[in-house]
Amino acid sequence: MGAEAPSAVLCRDCLALAPAATAGRPRCRACGSPRTVSHAELLALSMAHIDCDAFFATIEKRDDPALADKPLIIGGGRRGVVSTCCYIARTYGVRSAMPMFKALDACPDAVVIRPNMAKYAAVGREVRALMRDLTPLVEPLSIDEAFLDLSGTERLHGAPPAATLARFAARVEKEIGITVSVGLAPNKFLAKIASDLDKPRGFAVIGAAEAASFLAERSVGLLPGVGAVAQKRLAQAGITRIGQIARADPARLVAVAGRDGLRLQALAKGRDDRKVEPERETKSVSAETTFETDIGALEALEPILWRLSEKVAARLVAEGHAARAVTLKLKQADFKLRTRTVSGLPPTQLASRLYEAGRRLLVEECDGAAFRLIGIGAGDLDDPALADRGDLADPNAPREKSRAEAIAALRARFGDAAVQRGIVLRDKDR
Repeated sequence: MGAEAPSAVLCRDCLALAPAATAGRPRCRACGSPRTVSHAELLALSMAHIDCDAFFATIEKRDDPALADKPLIIGGGRRGVVSTCCYIARTYGVRSAMPMFKALDACPDAVVIRPNMAKYAAVGREVRALMRDLTPLVEPLSIDEAFLDLSGTERLHGAPPAATLARFAARVEKEIGITVSVGLAPNKFLAKIASDLDKPRGFAVIGAAEAASFLAERSVGLLPGVGAVAQKRLAQAGITRIGQIARADPARLVAVAGRDGLRLQALAKGRDDRKVEPERETKSVSAETTFETDIGALEALEPILWRLSEKVAARLVAEGHAARAVTLKLKQADFKLRTRTVSGLPPTQLASRLYEAGRRLLVEECDGAAFRLIGIGAGDLDDPALADRGDLADPNAPREKSRAEAIAALRARFGDAAVQRGIVLRDKDR
């Protein structure tokens, strides 16, 4: 990015850092690699956004090399949606959140794998641990992306943040077997944009000096918080490009966009004073599924609810949480959404306890309606050390916990199908 002469050239392969006198992306003088990054502000920037490349799909390809050159979709069922897809599938027009039937119409030869959230969460924790080796200022945004503030780390790592980030990307690829893309900028807003500019295995820089001109001709939809409704409202006022927001009279902008107008104008000028918040708290853990055909019968919904409860329980254990509340989510055939919650439960990580609470809610909702989606969530998260300890009123909890741990150990050794609850056998194909 930028027209100014770069202050330095960083090789992302051998990590050599050399002074530069010309713009562009020259080959590394030390090893000849074309994978270099150069920028006038390269040595001055410390705010980064790291995003794992096609995270779920990359993990599956890592674990099964036979998938390496095949289009891969992570999702399930023709009425479900694409969780993610590999870059080969993207060349066919497949995208995340696309309905599965459209994805398979676009790429009929794609290999489809159902998500394995426990595995992905484990890999996410490995990546997060390497991030925290760089700085304590890590703010996770999701399982596969985070902001990092590397201010003041140059003495610790013996290198400027740009070189530390390149070393990190190489370490993730070598030790974990997946790839990441890095965005480096003066603030969070620009860093997140930068990380998407050079995927996969990317490293892009947006500097403060070029920010306004870089953003000017881009759609207002690039600004965080500007969804379809806000875009339509701005378009009605003749505002479709970020540069128009930057140049707008503040009073007019407030009249069009409300109190959010001034925030949008600051972002449009490349300004963002948000700090990295390392203690971003997980509010809930959930799992859901969309059916091939609508289902209304309780006995058909129960085994599906059980499997979702197992997924949520596994994530609670993997992410170090216990739940005091359970939420049931149902979407009717006409897309109307029902959510019901029971709270005040003893802290639990057990699928059986989640299922029991969810089933009680489900019984009340099975009133003849047909549903296209069911989900269960664990909320009011608490210390996992408090989970399933039992007391005089609940003496069975420790035994249930021991049984769940034994089952988890068997599945880890012999696969998920090694131990199944009888309820699952009612309808194994759903």
